[in-house]
Amino acid sequence: MNSAEAKHVLEAALMCSPQPLPVRELRVLFDDALGADSVKALLAELQQEWAQRGLELVSVASGWRFQSRPAMRAYLDRLHPEKPPRYTRAALETLAIIAYRQPATRGDMEEIRGVSINAQVLKQLEDRGWIEVIGHRETVGRPALFATTRQFLDDLGLESLDQLPVVDDPAQRARLLAALAEADPAQAALPMEGDADAAADPGAAALVSPDLAASETAESRP
Repeated sequence: MNSAEAKHVLEAALMCSPQPLPVRELRVLFDDALGADSVKALLAELQQEWAQRGLELVSVASGWRFQSRPAMRAYLDRLHPEKPPRYTRAALETLAIIAYRQPATRGDMEEIRGVSINAQVLKQLEDRGWIEVIGHRETVGRPALFATTRQFLDDLGLESLDQLPVVDDPAQRARLLAALAEADPAQAALPMEGDADAAADPGAAALVSPDLAASETAESRP
């Protein structure tokens, strides 16, 4: 099998898969006749070949997948005009704390936010597949430790937590939460520089600030 044929096989598998495929699974397509480096090289060539199309080949936490480019979203939304799930300020603030401070207990989150966190908020994020319990802190009551999941990274189009926007930049954190609020598992991608919609919302930056002003925590208090 030559490289062109191998790329056709990879392309077909990725197009037909509902989930990202890791390199180890893609090697199975070739009965392990191709090494991991060879498969990655073919994937890189495929990326270049799709560079000027409406779809792009990307690597996320769970593997490789095809997804629509951000520029296509306005058009694709016309096929499915229903609104994506909306998340409360409390949910987004809680998720931001977990993403940047993980692993974190409910007590850690409440200390940072300055208000109690409803158990339903954590359940909503768990049901969405964005957070999970990874253990318990060895202290009184052994509180659960929460961390983000591979699904969280996949939905943002990221390979690892290292690719999260730097925590010291409120504008980037605002874009992160804006992406999360409208995330589509099949199409989501973290906004890059130049995407001004989220940053243009002055309230968005406040959502991700770990040290909320007293007036804002008062608004969130039940």
